[in-house]
Amino acid sequence: MLSDLSVRRPVFAAVAAIILCVIGLAAFTGLPIRELPNVDPPVVSVSTAYRGASAEVIEERITQVIERQVSGIQGIDRVNSSSRDGRSQINITFTLDRDLDDAANDVRDAVSRVSANLPDQADPPQIAKANADSSPIVIMNLTSTTLSPLELADYADRYLVERMSTVPGVAQAGLNGQLYAMRIWLKPDAMAARGVTVDDVENALNSQNVELPAGALES
Repeated sequence: MLSDLSVRRPVFAAVAAIILCVIGLAAFTGLPIRELPNVDPPVVSVSTAYRGASAEVIEERITQVIERQVSGIQGIDRVNSSSRDGRSQINITFTLDRDLDDAANDVRDAVSRVSANLPDQADPPQIAKANADSSPIVIMNLTSTTLSPLELADYADRYLVERMSTVPGVAQAGLNGQLYAMRIWLKPDAMAARGVTVDDVENALNSQNVELPAGALES
């Protein structure tokens, strides 16, 4: 039937074939990629620094403690963690139907409940709505002719980092720069003469280096 029509009306058959090809190309460009879809799964990372601790201590005292706490959160697809000297890193991947903001809030609540069980010397866990293994997308350098590197880093920490982290589409904003620090060199002979140990010096520094709330204003 089709062959007879093509023989009797070759022009009509050629036009019909061209139309079918055009329709096929248009449909092909609009087909979804089902085998490898372009998706961005919601990922929340928890990073904790514990300076001076070995990887074994990090795994036992921080990574496992946080993993047990966050394992019960709804919608978790998988949890990847790594422990190295001085740092614990946990990446939590959620299912595609999970809202990223809600997932981050659930992780933040779970980590806050277990923060008291972490070592006192460890920094507070940092929670970000992104994979902590990812590389920075944008790097900004600050320069000044009047401020020193310490003052410039302090200014960025006070006024820039928090504002940039609230920009839509920004998962995390970090700061690399010189920070204020106090370095103390101990004299072993003077300490031995006074019966003072390194732990005594550390405890004295910790007891004096406390930030207390200023109170509240009432009218």
